[in-house]
Amino acid sequence: MKPARILWLTSLALVSLVASAQTNLPAIKVTSPAYSSQHGGYLISGDFRVDPRMPSVVFPAQALMKDDILSIEPIHLQDNEYLVLQECASTDCHEASLVRFWKSDDIGGDDARRNRVWITHENKYFIWLKRLPEVSGASCGQGWLMFEPRTTKCGSHFTSFQQISPPLMLIPDGDLAAFHQDAVLKSIQADPVRVAQQTHEGSTYVVTYEGGSTVRIRRMHAEHEN
Repeated sequence: MKPARILWLTSLALVSLVASAQTNLPAIKVTSPAYSSQHGGYLISGDFRVDPRMPSVVFPAQALMKDDILSIEPIHLQDNEYLVLQECASTDCHEASLVRFWKSDDIGGDDARRNRVWITHENKYFIWLKRLPEVSGASCGQGWLMFEPRTTKCGSHFTSFQQISPPLMLIPDGDLAAFHQDAVLKSIQADPVRVAQQTHEGSTYVVTYEGGSTVRIRRMHAEHEN
């Protein structure tokens, strides 16, 4: 895909930001499955990689197909980090759609479904890590005291984001984003976190980002008898 210059307009409650950015999403060569295993009628593959031209972005080396299951398991995320799965929302990928995101309090538990994404259509998907402002989350500023009825409790993480945005941008919205608008506007212009190390553990791809956050990724595709 040819590089594209992106003119983007970001709007938050009570705030507007207009800036120019350029994002390259280079084509990834599809190869035969590597780092694979078979289990329970599924071909499990850890064939993911980081393109050297985009040291923050993880791509599946083999294009994801309809009915694939993408397993994304964060092992460690810092409190201000958000792991993001996006897909292209336009033919030239100057817009992307948010598929799913994970934050530090999503890690752990016995429900593995939270880490599995059913792929409903073939497309270009990519995974990356973003740092946003740390927020106390005690309130969004309404009311003087925490127990007053006017006080709005917002939590300690952003939980709502714009669905469509330029690729490699995660734009919070809602009350918490509006209350921290200055810090949010600054952070969304910063680059994603760079990958520090990548390796394969059998059919699982393991990526470690600068700062130590680690994610395990697998692609599962149902095997059909001929």
